Amino acid sequence: MPQASVKRRKPKGSVAVLSSNGRLQLRFSYGGKRHYLSTGYSDTPQHRQLADIRAKEIEKDILYERFDPKNLVKYQPQALQMQSSPAIKESAIQVVTLPELWRQYTEFKRPGLSPSTLAKDYVRVARCLQNDLPDKSFEDAVAIRNWLVRHKTPNATKRILTQLKACCNWGKKSRLIEDNPFTGMAADIKIPKGSLADTDINPFTLVERDLIITGFREDRFYRHYAGFIEFLFLTGCRPSEAVALQWQHISRDYRLIRFEQAVVISEAGLVCKKGLKTQKKRTFPANAKLAELLKDIKPHKTRPETMVFPSPEGTWIDVHNFTNRAWRKVIAKLEAIEYRKLYQTRHTFITAALETPIPTENGSFRMLDAKDVARLVGTSQEIYEHYAGHSRELAVPEF
Repeated sequence: MPQASVKRRKPKGSVAVLSSNGRLQLRFSYGGKRHYLSTGYSDTPQHRQLADIRAKEIEKDILYERFDPKNLVKYQPQALQMQSSPAIKESAIQVVTLPELWRQYTEFKRPGLSPSTLAKDYVRVARCLQNDLPDKSFEDAVAIRNWLVRHKTPNATKRILTQLKACCNWGKKSRLIEDNPFTGMAADIKIPKGSLADTDINPFTLVERDLIITGFREDRFYRHYAGFIEFLFLTGCRPSEAVALQWQHISRDYRLIRFEQAVVISEAGLVCKKGLKTQKKRTFPANAKLAELLKDIKPHKTRPETMVFPSPEGTWIDVHNFTNRAWRKVIAKLEAIEYRKLYQTRHTFITAALETPIPTENGSFRMLDAKDVARLVGTSQEIYEHYAGHSRELAVPEF
């Protein structure tokens, strides 16, 4: 009977040669700590041979018990040794650059991050660190802050400095760096009054809404998106939620819509993920106008997984590309309408829903309050879970 193969562990003191941002590093563990040492070499076959020689030197020193973790500089090429102080501490040379620390921090955080957070926030910071910043060492933290102030908005500067502070806090706890040079920097960045995201509410009027919908219907290049735009105005849903809709989420009478997934950008491109931004799912009651729209745009033959709003190529709509290529161009043709972001379709619905009365069976009218509208559009769950009774039946006004 053949014996089961046994997975062997790497020998104690073995040194791995890794490529990070096109540069070769040596990684090994000693005394219960993991060490990263820059070779200064670019990742080429010839330089890998040189890096292997350095790795063997460390392995031999560990084997013969002559390895000194306080004198790692001796294993670096001569050019790097000249740049390093002989008294440099072990923790200060394990991570060579800020981009490398950010890469390790991202890998540590990755399991708990959504695909869109990784792509929009973490990858964006990585690109800034790697491609934009002229200074990349921890000693240049002040220069990095000053560069961000000159080239980024106050909001973006404050956000990046906050993220770098969190990254360096993690690096310090992980014994990869000794100090956090970004502590307190974000607090010094003042956001101009009126520039915060939550003040960016500038809804369209209903007349402007109808002109935009007509503009898409009559545009020979972008009429494909007319139903998508009208749906956004009539539901107030997030664009990512509308893009992810499939016909299995629409009731047969077109009067109920289930929002339960969203299409978001990830490191690998667009992906459809279960769940919404602030909740797992919600049901939306369509008014007569919306039900008629859904009935009109539904193809004769569909499967449950057929997209309600596919791109012209039959794939998920890329909202970012759509905004730049279609939304901006159609709005620009409507000279009487001031340009606003696509997300203002959501604010337009919320405003209209709060201002339009709903007729009741006894001939009177009632108004939706903020808690009702919060349930319809799926804003922060705490708002309506604490105050609004779920037993109350909601309806959407005709507007």
